[in-house]
Amino acid sequence: MRSRFSGSLLLLLILVSAQTFHAKPSLETLARQATSADAAEAAQAIAELREQGPAGLQALRQVYSEEINRQIANPLVAATTEWQRLSLALDTVSQQKDSYLSGLYWYTDLNQAKSAARTAGKPILSLRLLGKLNEEFSCANSRFFRTILYSNEEIGRTLREKFILHWESVRPAPRVTIDFGDGRKLERTLTGNSIHYVLDADGRTLEALPGLYGPAAFLRELDSIEALFQFVAKKKYPDLEFYSNHHRLELNKINFNWLSDIQQTGGKAPEGFVVRKRVDGSVQAVDVASLAITKMITEETILRSMMSTPEALGKVTDEATWKKIAQLHMADATLDPRSIGLIRRQTQKSIKVDGTGKNADLTLEKLIEKLQMSIALDTVRNEYLMHTKLYAWLIADRGRSDIDTLNKKVYAELFLTPASDPWLGLFSSDTYVAIDGGGISR
Repeated sequence: MRSRFSGSLLLLLILVSAQTFHAKPSLETLARQATSADAAEAAQAIAELREQGPAGLQALRQVYSEEINRQIANPLVAATTEWQRLSLALDTVSQQKDSYLSGLYWYTDLNQAKSAARTAGKPILSLRLLGKLNEEFSCANSRFFRTILYSNEEIGRTLREKFILHWESVRPAPRVTIDFGDGRKLERTLTGNSIHYVLDADGRTLEALPGLYGPAAFLRELDSIEALFQFVAKKKYPDLEFYSNHHRLELNKINFNWLSDIQQTGGKAPEGFVVRKRVDGSVQAVDVASLAITKMITEETILRSMMSTPEALGKVTDEATWKKIAQLHMADATLDPRSIGLIRRQTQKSIKVDGTGKNADLTLEKLIEKLQMSIALDTVRNEYLMHTKLYAWLIADRGRSDIDTLNKKVYAELFLTPASDPWLGLFSSDTYVAIDGGGISR
């Protein structure tokens, strides 16, 4: 006859065995299941890795580090079925296309990003874009971000180590297919812009970078705002007021740099510009003299005075001058080997079907040269024309509690693609196109 003790022990062993049997698989096991040929098994493992946050992505990258490094080192290596499954798993867990290069984990829920930021003591880099970051056909700027910024080795490391990442789609990216009628088709996205916000753990906006910046310029901005964030956190300053004062200084610096670039390229600023300096010789402000003196000093008049400078400088910076200024900042637009490798991978087919018989390496070299010039031009225009307006808005908005309200203002007044226009300026009912129904389908 069995004792009561032996019966209890047997029951305990059964319960332990049952718990062990139903225990969740390890991250390593999930990582291996994520590339399974069984689509259902892979989807379940990928979903569980995603739920684990950055740790889930890190486990996936560690298990397949050898294959990832092989793809980075040899961008033209043929994509096997196994690599396609791994690439899909990486992009789904990270929520970013081509994440094998960046290793970045993006939250798509801002509340989750805030919670992670509070735990880690880091700022949030929040991207707003048209389309989705994990899809091929997101808006053009976000595609350039993936290729030029996030794939950059130093930028990727900075984002992983110093920021909590989040993205949110503002609206779908408009997409067009051109059918040549002989079997050839071109597929593109039309219009759309993206912006990076830097937020604190409460979701308040500390910085905003509109559009595309060159890698070196983007990295400088990241390092500067992250260092400022940590400084404020340690010193316990009244942070929002501190940031407002910082933005005033930054706005003045941009104005001075713009004026200096115009003069350095042989241009002349209109009469009335005054550069005020401190005792030590550093620049305090750049003013338009006729607008700098007001009878009543208020926040509004100070901002109007500060913004009068970029408005006046914009009037004397024509297309030729912009190109000359961009030449001064080519170092900011230089691409690193990882970005060039991704571009090589993405363009190998299009270069082959070009039909001109050009040397592929020479074609790529010229493509990179042209792209870097375009990046340099975007960088200076975004910094001088858009960043200045954003600083004025941030200075005026003392509370900074509603990122969505600011973002609507950015898309409506800065990017000129307001939510009130469902066609993003691509259709107008008073323009005749000689197509039945205007070519619209719903």
